[in-house]
Amino acid sequence: MNNRQDARLERVLATLALVVISLISLVFVGLLTRTLTNVTFQRYLNAQDENSVVTIFANYYERNGSWDGVRQAIDRRYTGMIPFTLYNTNGRVIYGRENERMQRIMGENTLPIDVDGETVGYLSIPNTMMHSSERPSGDAFLNRLDRIFSYSIVGTAVLALLLGLLLSRYLTRPIRELTAATRALADGETAQVVPVRSNDELGELADSFNRMNKQLARSMEQRRQMTADIAHELRTPLSVIIGHADGIHDGVLPLSLETVDIIRDEATRLEGLVEDLRTLSLSDAGELSLTKEPLSSATLLNDAKQLFSVRALQKNVTLNVDVDNDLPTIQADPARMMQVLGNILENAIRHTPENGEIALRAIQQDDTIQISVQDSGEGLPADEAAHIFDRFYRVDPSRQRESGGSGLGLAISKSIVEGHGGKIWAESELGQGLTVYISLPTA
Repeated sequence: MNNRQDARLERVLATLALVVISLISLVFVGLLTRTLTNVTFQRYLNAQDENSVVTIFANYYERNGSWDGVRQAIDRRYTGMIPFTLYNTNGRVIYGRENERMQRIMGENTLPIDVDGETVGYLSIPNTMMHSSERPSGDAFLNRLDRIFSYSIVGTAVLALLLGLLLSRYLTRPIRELTAATRALADGETAQVVPVRSNDELGELADSFNRMNKQLARSMEQRRQMTADIAHELRTPLSVIIGHADGIHDGVLPLSLETVDIIRDEATRLEGLVEDLRTLSLSDAGELSLTKEPLSSATLLNDAKQLFSVRALQKNVTLNVDVDNDLPTIQADPARMMQVLGNILENAIRHTPENGEIALRAIQQDDTIQISVQDSGEGLPADEAAHIFDRFYRVDPSRQRESGGSGLGLAISKSIVEGHGGKIWAESELGQGLTVYISLPTA
């Protein structure tokens, strides 16, 4: 509960931080815009005033033909204007600050007064701004502009707050869903699916989580099933051994060679199962020992044929080897590879009917040697053939281990082949037999 409250508090703080930053940015932009607008508007008014004053003096000169009487006319008719100084073309002050010399004050703000294309005087206006009382309409415009900026900033701040809350909730929704699913997964609830709402990084993260969770659930189910299968496999020979030993101890069974052979066979079977589990555990830990050396494919397949010839003869199954003697060698552990072929041939002979045939072949494909073991048995559906290398997998769940082995042989074969840097797979169709392929890199 505390974690959820902390997460909610963090989201609120993040939203508030976003809103505060937005407000500061808005206020800064608003003030900067207001200042620049004010300065620009003042310059515009000054330019208007300058042009107006120049026009007044130009009209006066045009009407009178000289500057005579201009001082009295200005004092009588124009008051409240920006202070200025009027010069004639000789630089004499006609109106304004007579104590200043023209060359000192003439500059950027000294404007010529032209009449009919001829300059008749100069007007010097200082860099001072008019007071608001001198421009009531301009001041009112600036006040209205200030109110507009203030209302805009407040409205934008409120809108930013609402949008920030909605946007933060929308953006953090996938994260909240992932957080909830992760916590549920940590509590052992593997049936968690996070909705993939987009194709961006968050969508990829949600999809990766779903695939990880699915794989984890499958691994946990396989682990539970493997534990149950191991317990079952160990229980059967142990029950037989303990039952016969108790029978001998209680005098129910005679201490005969047949009874001892049964106990010995079950103990051997138990030893083989434990060794298989040990091999798998070493393979899972990456510690499976492999003594690699150059190995001929023809030698490997012929040795396998010789090793299983008696078993095949007992079931009247023919073993054929088809391999070129000039194939490149492979870098492999002979004993481990014979173990792989032994597991495959054991299953092939078991599922091949009498008078059937098993073909062992080896061909070169690019820089690999592909070994295949094909039987003429009943075959499997394609979906079941893809699982025969799973641990304790049974094609027929009702099949007993007495006729089907421990269920670890092909899983061990897969681990050994992959330890050699190769691949192993099976292809089959019902009624067409089953073919196991092994692909190994050449030496």
